[in-house]
Amino acid sequence: MTFINHKLSNQFVSLEPLQESHLPALKQVVADGQLWQLMATSVPHPDAMDAFYQLAMQQTQAGVAQVFATLDANTGDVVGSTRYLNTDWAHQRTEIGFTFIAKSQQRTPINTAAKLLMLTHAFETLKFNRVAFLTDYLNQPSRQAILRLGAKQEGIMRNHMVMADGRIRDTVVFSIAKHEWPGVKSFIQHKLER
Repeated sequence: MTFINHKLSNQFVSLEPLQESHLPALKQVVADGQLWQLMATSVPHPDAMDAFYQLAMQQTQAGVAQVFATLDANTGDVVGSTRYLNTDWAHQRTEIGFTFIAKSQQRTPINTAAKLLMLTHAFETLKFNRVAFLTDYLNQPSRQAILRLGAKQEGIMRNHMVMADGRIRDTVVFSIAKHEWPGVKSFIQHKLER
């Protein structure tokens, strides 16, 4: 199985399957706040955007990922990127991650609205049983954002990854299960309506 290569959208955000034409705007996105310099993230440097794109295409073609450019629905501007990753079709599960948003667009409805689109598609169209979110133990803002979506923390994988700077990362695992989705969906929709 593979992902269907189409756009997801709502009143706040549009998620377009990543294309090479998105790369110049994504370079500006990561430059907005120098996101690659944040210690507890894995945002590509603007000079590494071509390699980011090639890896995204390889993972998409392998059926384990679907990578999106995140666009502001009102302006049409590219404001970030996000993806499904580490998808296991046989066990009906995926992760949402590798998300980055321009600093000027953080603390807006963009990220929450994008997660609502992706979770809705994962549970209601793709019929997954589980969607996970993994983040660096040291990335407190990311951990709080995932909890604010209604995901539950499952645990910490110690010494899970070696980061680009050589630091060994502990990874916090969160998830939403299929039976929890109706309540989580209502919760996220209520947040966006406010």
